[in-house]
Amino acid sequence: MPSLGVNIDHVATIRQARYRHGAVGVVEGTEEPDPVLAAHEATLGGADCLTIHLREDRRHVNDRDLELLCRTARVKVNLEMAATDEMVAIALSHRRERVHAGRPQMVTLVPEGRQEVTTEGGLDVAGQAARMKAVVAKLKDAGIVVSAFIDADLAQVDASADAGFDCCELHTGPYATAFAASGGDFRAGAGAAALAASLERVHDAGEHIMSRAIRFNAGHALNYANVRPIAELVGIEELHIGHAIVSRAVFCGMRQAVAEMKRLISASV
Repeated sequence: MPSLGVNIDHVATIRQARYRHGAVGVVEGTEEPDPVLAAHEATLGGADCLTIHLREDRRHVNDRDLELLCRTARVKVNLEMAATDEMVAIALSHRRERVHAGRPQMVTLVPEGRQEVTTEGGLDVAGQAARMKAVVAKLKDAGIVVSAFIDADLAQVDASADAGFDCCELHTGPYATAFAASGGDFRAGAGAAALAASLERVHDAGEHIMSRAIRFNAGHALNYANVRPIAELVGIEELHIGHAIVSRAVFCGMRQAVAEMKRLISASV
């Protein structure tokens, strides 16, 4: 069964909607909701991994969140970040200072745009091969597992393997869009062929990832309706899901929202 990585970024998004520019009379560290508390609740719900994206502009998750998560997490921490010198230094400093805790155990390199709400596409590993190889080597030398968030493109898979990545996380956004457009119907209707083709692209890229002897992960825009066909793909190891879980948690709580997603993934096996 694929393991579940829960992205807690959008808990911080809710917090920052009120506190981004500060608030009179608020003591630092007491702003709500606290993404680190959400991470604890996610773990109790069955999360196998906690994902946190520290962006260059700190628009949601901040350095304090990363610091506390690295100290308190009881499952694997996956730090999503751009492949910049600043972010590499942050990842390495947290690793060196907490060797006993081993956090973060994993870094996922992602593209980053200042105006985007969420990551809008896969990392172009092939177009910056030398840079990627150097960054991956630094992180791996520190004992960190390194993943590339890429589109379901065979050339990007090959470039990622050649750069030394341990894993490829396939961008499932196009699949999720096709699923929504067709209502999830693979057999009939105008969107059925597009949906089947989008899933096939993820399948084929996943097969190619495994043929290159690296780990096959997936994520982006997966939710309670569309996750099962992805979870059923042979050889997939991790699913990284955030916004859908945080959205459901608004109504039922983080622990229950994570547990429900875990049950859907389990039922796909």
